[in-house]
Amino acid sequence: MFKVSHPLWRTPVSLLFRLILSINALLLATVAMGTQAAAFDLLIENATVIDVRTGKAIPNSMVAVEGSKITYVGPNDPDTVVKAGTVIDGTGKYIIPGIWDMHVHLEGTDLIEDNELLFPVFLAHGITTVRDAASDLGEQVLIWRDEINEGKRQGPTIYTAGRKLEGIDSLWKGDLEIGTEKELASMLDYLEAKKVDFVKITENTLKGPLFLKSIQEAKARGFKVSTHIPQGLTIPEMVDSGLSSIEHASYMLRLGADHAGIVAKVKSGQLTSAEANALYRETFSQEVANKAYAKLGQTDLAVTPTLIGGGKLAYLAETDHSDDALLQYLTKRFTSKYQWRIDRMKNDTAADKQARKDRYALIKAQLVPMHEAGITLLAGSDSAAINTYVYPAQGLHEELEIFEDAGLIPADILRMATLNGADFMGDTMRGELLAGKQADIVILNSNPLETIRATQDIEAVIKGGQYFSRARLDTMLHDAASRKQALDAARQE
Repeated sequence: MFKVSHPLWRTPVSLLFRLILSINALLLATVAMGTQAAAFDLLIENATVIDVRTGKAIPNSMVAVEGSKITYVGPNDPDTVVKAGTVIDGTGKYIIPGIWDMHVHLEGTDLIEDNELLFPVFLAHGITTVRDAASDLGEQVLIWRDEINEGKRQGPTIYTAGRKLEGIDSLWKGDLEIGTEKELASMLDYLEAKKVDFVKITENTLKGPLFLKSIQEAKARGFKVSTHIPQGLTIPEMVDSGLSSIEHASYMLRLGADHAGIVAKVKSGQLTSAEANALYRETFSQEVANKAYAKLGQTDLAVTPTLIGGGKLAYLAETDHSDDALLQYLTKRFTSKYQWRIDRMKNDTAADKQARKDRYALIKAQLVPMHEAGITLLAGSDSAAINTYVYPAQGLHEELEIFEDAGLIPADILRMATLNGADFMGDTMRGELLAGKQADIVILNSNPLETIRATQDIEAVIKGGQYFSRARLDTMLHDAASRKQALDAARQE
């Protein structure tokens, strides 16, 4: 008989949930094997399962899928005959949950088809869930989200903020601009009616007091709240008001200086925003930052570092991107959006270029201290049409490589790219391999506990129980490239 294995439980809530799943799995296995034969839709046998919660590899394992759910994860049983519609020999393979990219932007009102053709590209890269951090395509992304959930469209599961909150006359297209608490309430009503999955707030023109009120009111309505950090607020006061996640680790550098003092001077008019940024850079202390991280580690705050974008720009002058593989899936119209950042940097001096590299290295150096302090890190690429050479799908894998280069171990990185995302979004059906959970699975040819680069060595992907072999993934990528070429030809751009 199968023996249902139980990973360590950490909280009473998870204990109850896991107990229910395990009991259900045991009942299913017992019924199915009453005649010493079990039948499933899909079976992976003789594989090594990676338990992302404990960071351990479990060899000689079997994963069974029925419909869209995992029905069994445990040891192979040589005494039991197991039948399945699809049987996969997992010898030498490693099984992980589907990967999450916790910060993407599906954006551009003129890029609807361009974004659509990328959905299978995400799946082919093992990314089965994405969190869209708001854009001018907010309403369209909500439609895509629902179509994918209903099985009408193939693609990764989407969590989305729809459109983000901003101040009046913001530079961002398609945002929800507010200048009063009444307008805030109206926009939150709108987002609530659209059933967005979280609320995103940025700081281009939204002033401190209303920004803080936006966090408080969104939190009061039950939303997770993800934000940038305005100059007029401190990170601790935003966390105390209900902030769920900080998007971009660059903001965390402020904690290495007299953060409260600098904010006070900005609010009183003694410092401009540019002067405040310069002061943060000039007075950064790792010791001061670490003390602040330790305090934040005792809260529920999460941080999505999104380091790859800064790295791309820091080394733009000496990197040739003309032969990058992902360009075959990106239309000319899509990549044309990269140019604005390139143009903005074309007059950079040697000192400017070195400053970018130094800043990128300093932000990267914060990953290990933040993690050791207990701050939850989420893996996100910030891939978007306006983020130069931060490619959809591939960008997340490059971000994971940066995590490893920064000194984080593969087991922790893998958790950040799977379980942490599910836990943050409150998704109890994804993020790890357990009976009863959604069958979002990636089969790897290499051990991701030895190097996180192994997450790119993909043999197959299972999304909601649907099996995509390597050959089928390659066909999906070929079709995406063909679709890209067709769009370019039709537009003659």
